[in-house]
Amino acid sequence: MSTPDTIVLVHGFWVTPRSWEHWVEHYEAKGFQVLVPAYPGLEVEVEALNADPTPIEQVTVPQIIEHLERVVGELESPPIIMGHSAGGVFTQVLLDHGFGAAGVAMNSAPTEGVKRIPLSQVRATFPVLKNPSNRHKAVGFTFEQFNYAFTNGFPEEEARRLYERYHVPASGSIFWGSALANVHPGKDDTWVDYGNRGRAPLLFISGSEDHLMPPSIQASNAKHYNDDVVTEVKVFDGPHLLPAWPGWERVADEALEWALAHSAR
Repeated sequence: MSTPDTIVLVHGFWVTPRSWEHWVEHYEAKGFQVLVPAYPGLEVEVEALNADPTPIEQVTVPQIIEHLERVVGELESPPIIMGHSAGGVFTQVLLDHGFGAAGVAMNSAPTEGVKRIPLSQVRATFPVLKNPSNRHKAVGFTFEQFNYAFTNGFPEEEARRLYERYHVPASGSIFWGSALANVHPGKDDTWVDYGNRGRAPLLFISGSEDHLMPPSIQASNAKHYNDDVVTEVKVFDGPHLLPAWPGWERVADEALEWALAHSAR
């Protein structure tokens, strides 16, 4: 297998592909083709989704996975797949399904079977889970809620700028489904085969001050995998919105260096 020349960046909830804007420029400057697929229906701008979140209410996890598999499957050679937050889950699913030369799951939400629930995560997700009726809505964060979950540690002026530039509502249906994944019988939409010996190498990257998906979640997620395929964890200073944290270039470079060094051959 040749060295990957394409990087696929997968966004998470409460943001859109715009959240990867600096990484796209950074990797393109290094000569890579960079793809940042939106979830189905979320191809419009942040402002449009805030004005009309109907596409967010309607999208499902199987639709997202099918769309991402189509994007990656149409490439001539396996890419490096990097996902942030919920995008880290979708990265794991794609690797489990045989896609990608290497994967990086950053500030990743947990796949099915990871039962660690830190208190900071409970507080960060309470705006969605406090009301069962949110299961049928697109649920947004106030600035204060977004700041706790995503941008803690940023100066307030910069945190507000990031909120206005990146924030969109998230699917209450998907989030409630994820929260209940470990209590209902059968496989959930985010199930992966932790014993899959054929998947590509996977790196978990955590933000040390992440309230929404703390490092303990990624550490627990990584431990679920078998030891026959490379699975590693790195922790960097910063909150959940690590792709925008000062010094993100170092994170981007180390993620790429790791992925290139461990790409399946």
